[in-house]
Amino acid sequence: MEHVALLLVFVAPLVRCYSSGQVEDSCEDMQPHHSGLSPQTEPAPYTVTADHSDYRLGEEVKVQLHAPASTPFIGFLLQAREVGSRSTVGTFTLGAGTAQLITCDQRPNSSVSHRSTSLKTSIQVTWRSEASGNAKPIKFHASFVQNYRIFWVDVKSPTMTFTNDSTTPPSTTITMHQPSPFAISISRADCGVTKVCFSQPSNCDPTASADCYFMSAMMLSYTDAAFHYEMTGLSDGYISFGFSDDQIMGNDDIYICGIGRNGLLQLQHAFSTGRSAPQDLPLGNVSDVRVSVQDGVISCSFTSINTFASLRTSGFNKTYHLMFAHGPTSNGQIQFHTGTFISTDKVDISRPQLVRKAGWPYIIKAHGALMLIAWMTTGSSGMMVARYLKGLSKRQKPCGKDVWFLVHIALMSVTVAATVFAGILSFSYVKAWSGGAHPVLGCLVIILSVIQPILALLRCGPEHPWRFLFNWSHAFNGVAIKALAVAATFTGLKIIDSTLDQWLIKVMGGAVGWEAFIYILFEVNLKLKVNNTDTLESILKTVDALLMALFLLGNSAFMITLLVGIGMV
Repeated sequence: MEHVALLLVFVAPLVRCYSSGQVEDSCEDMQPHHSGLSPQTEPAPYTVTADHSDYRLGEEVKVQLHAPASTPFIGFLLQAREVGSRSTVGTFTLGAGTAQLITCDQRPNSSVSHRSTSLKTSIQVTWRSEASGNAKPIKFHASFVQNYRIFWVDVKSPTMTFTNDSTTPPSTTITMHQPSPFAISISRADCGVTKVCFSQPSNCDPTASADCYFMSAMMLSYTDAAFHYEMTGLSDGYISFGFSDDQIMGNDDIYICGIGRNGLLQLQHAFSTGRSAPQDLPLGNVSDVRVSVQDGVISCSFTSINTFASLRTSGFNKTYHLMFAHGPTSNGQIQFHTGTFISTDKVDISRPQLVRKAGWPYIIKAHGALMLIAWMTTGSSGMMVARYLKGLSKRQKPCGKDVWFLVHIALMSVTVAATVFAGILSFSYVKAWSGGAHPVLGCLVIILSVIQPILALLRCGPEHPWRFLFNWSHAFNGVAIKALAVAATFTGLKIIDSTLDQWLIKVMGGAVGWEAFIYILFEVNLKLKVNNTDTLESILKTVDALLMALFLLGNSAFMITLLVGIGMV
């Protein structure tokens, strides 16, 4: 026992607990001093950013530490240092949060650390420069502890230069701009030669079409990783592009150009968290910002030397999926996007190239195919049988029911089942309300489709005096579903059809026109059958059968074309 007690006396002074954030011993080298362990050598998943690219004497600067939601940190140390020196400069102040001020270099409040080992994804503090003296360029330095064994040391922010010009405001997180009265010249010129280009429709030129959503990235300097970015597209709110490690929204570094609360355009740097609103990031080292709005087309261009700080792998010469999204704004806040497209492969934006848009997932294609078949083939056929083909096979009554009735029930049952299943497929993939007219129309189609067979099961007998109420409501609901389904199909095809001539929508228009033409012929034939002889009526029934065959033949041609097109997008 004496030996154990003696050992504890000598070892205890060497055991340090930094869970409280009292890390003054780490001020100089910023090492957490975890016994026998070394810092990670690969790029850190964390970032240090400031909302200014330059500063003045006595000025306050917002500084943010940021981590992806999937990789939080438990401990940190933050300092401001002159470039090339280990001496701390300036002082920090805090708001409410999980940080505390500590003394380094015998300078109170010159550093910031954690107060506990709680998981953290974002820390924001305020740094104030010296009130007088010969200021120099500075960087913010931080060390991050993910856990006891995994930590990164001396993660740096971009350089913040000193300026003594008191008339020039520093760059901020969100920069407001008066839109130019003339559209910014953004075109496909030099795509694949000097810049990376990504667009929808593929290979569209924003100078030739207002419906072209386009972004480009051109490397200006390899030394400081400077890039010139352009983006343009038709929107009543905002357009944006981003860099992602995968093809799923979330953990993405994005730039947003949108209409603010006061009607001016704002360029914003943000971190996408997925289905919720993105988190604002300092705009950082961004310059040469130009914006315009012309006939609803928003255009923005700017130069940035920011790294892709929010991603799991950082550095300008890494590869990322490109994302483009656009949608509305409300009181200056961006809302969920109404359109988006993503690159098929990861891209190195330092290498000029034309980027291909990723195809739609199979589950969305299946949704579109089922809805198309349901309401442009089986549903239409079932409605035609019920209205025009009741006179066929009157003498045959399988199961005591007219043939037309059984065929109608079978076709409409398939239609309702396909509609419900298609809706389940879509919402199981999207898992959110994506906005726009298409989901609204689709939901109305699903709801009314489910109501239709329920009303049919509750109908009164053929001789009941109120039977006419069912007949009219059943017919009216069927026509309403058909109209809504056609509108939903058009809006859905507009979303997925990225071709320059929108040929899927044109084929769909042909299919609707063909069906309308057959309906007109059926109606004319129905009028001719009234008060005619049995011989003529027999001929007209044959015409009904031929019209139905003609409809199915033409409809099959249109449906096969559309289904092949859906498979190709």
